[in-house]
Amino acid sequence: MSDTQDTPIEAGHNAATDDQRLAGILAQVRADLQLGHSNDSRELLTQRLHDAAIELSDEDFDAALASLA
Repeated sequence: MSDTQDTPIEAGHNAATDDQRLAGILAQVRADLQLGHSNDSRELLTQRLHDAAIELSDEDFDAALASLA
């Protein structure tokens, strides 16, 4: 037995659709903005999408950004 975790803890950890992942990111960004962790929604959303390896078209990004207002 290994002392490291080499497999997922739960099955289905990556079963979320891109739409579900985006909804989760938007909820996180919204919460961060409300708590004052950041004042720049564009920068925060860009970073979160990058971290999650989600690419949006400019149009979809603008719509996601507008949904935070």
